[in-house]
Amino acid sequence: MTNSFTALDWGVLLFYLVGTTLLGVWLGRGQKDARDYFVAGQAIPWWAILFSVVATETSALTFISIPGLAYVGNLSFLQIAAGYIVGRIVIAYTLLPRYYEGELVTAYALLERRFGLATRRFASVVFMVTRAFGDSVRVFATAIPVGLIIGPIVPAEYVAPLSILILGAFTVLYTYHGGMRAVVWTDVLQTGVYLVGGLAAMWIIGAGVTGGWGAILEGASARGQLQVLDLYTGIDRPHTLWAGLIGGTFLSMASHGADQLIVQRLLASGNLREARLSLIGSGFVVMAQFAMFLLIGVGLFAFYNGTAFPRPDAIFPRFIVEVMPPGLTGLVIAAILAAAMSTVSGSVNSLAAATLHDIYLPFSKRRADDPGLLRVSKVFTLVWSAILIGGALLYKNEGTPVVTIALSVASFTYGGLLGAFFLAMLVPRAIQRDAILGMAIGIGTMSFIVFAKALSGWFPALAPTLAPFAVIAWPWFVLIGTTLTFVTGILSSFTHAPPAALRSSQGNPS
Repeated sequence: MTNSFTALDWGVLLFYLVGTTLLGVWLGRGQKDARDYFVAGQAIPWWAILFSVVATETSALTFISIPGLAYVGNLSFLQIAAGYIVGRIVIAYTLLPRYYEGELVTAYALLERRFGLATRRFASVVFMVTRAFGDSVRVFATAIPVGLIIGPIVPAEYVAPLSILILGAFTVLYTYHGGMRAVVWTDVLQTGVYLVGGLAAMWIIGAGVTGGWGAILEGASARGQLQVLDLYTGIDRPHTLWAGLIGGTFLSMASHGADQLIVQRLLASGNLREARLSLIGSGFVVMAQFAMFLLIGVGLFAFYNGTAFPRPDAIFPRFIVEVMPPGLTGLVIAAILAAAMSTVSGSVNSLAAATLHDIYLPFSKRRADDPGLLRVSKVFTLVWSAILIGGALLYKNEGTPVVTIALSVASFTYGGLLGAFFLAMLVPRAIQRDAILGMAIGIGTMSFIVFAKALSGWFPALAPTLAPFAVIAWPWFVLIGTTLTFVTGILSSFTHAPPAALRSSQGNPS
């Protein structure tokens, strides 16, 4: 393999990293309190929130892993994206209005209003653990393209750690100083960069294959690579119509209705109408960009004549470094890092917000508008930055596409969170203990299902028992977890008197 990363590419890449960092720091000027730090005074325009949501969902995984899915398969991943749109529409008219009924900064404050503080803390801790694990994998993904660049000049064992640390240092700097305002506006810039990079890749691939995109698509159609719909009804395949529409809908409802990472951005909108525009519009933009990156994978198959690669995640980064012209290579690598920086910055800011408002403030008894909380918020930002980057340094990949790993990690806890919100909205007799018990059962059972394959390897005697669980595809995880949480909560609610009777006899609904 030839490394063609030139001095011009280094210049473009460094200019982008330094420029983005300085922009983020500059955007942080004039902050007064923690609310300004975490929701930017609710003064961000809807279209900026839309692109920030898209950038947050994209991460480096879309750039790196999704072309690999099409290279070794087809376009059936788009069925998941269709479910994403449906899920957003549901959330926009159910949960989102409830978030705008009060001065909320975190999603889990809504659970406290309905059930009590313990439910809020439980849900927030679940979010923190899931986000830390899932986004550590996403940060690790950035080591793949950077490793192709610095591999020839850095010992192999230091490539991944060095790339993760470099990325983390730049991102933490602007997130620490700029807060949510910096996160959103750098997301807008980063979205533009990686979309330009993706379109440039499509143009170069078309120019590099005889007959251009016409020949690429004709050959792909003959091989079945352009197949979108898969009507298979089993639950052991992830990219089927039913897994996409049903599983994708529930996954999107959880990620955009019960995950602080996205909800916090929506709360930075000026009003409910603008938040809805941002939320629903982002679904269509995400579907379009998924289509673009899947088509890049189809084009790469033709470009490389179907050559087998040991890791699907490395195919597109290899093309970028080997084939793209000087300057553009640097821009596209910057685009990958842009997507990764968006994920890190958004995660760190949302984790710090949840820690401050869901855990710290109830214990400290300080008012949310205390100006001194701005400094505390920045301390939590640093702590979570260290955890996220540390997790990425510890992660080891054995060849599974990282997009699958990251979505699986998120999926096994999302169901518990979404089920708790459904209990809050739909079951008036449910109280705090019902919600916590439901979440515990839902998340505990899904943890067992998600790790069934690993448990089969560790305990061969259990393999026959675990086999039915080990084949369940990840898009179904949220639906199963939500159902378990919701049903458990309902059943538990019939073990006690209705809340009104409890209030009259105990003076406490939970």
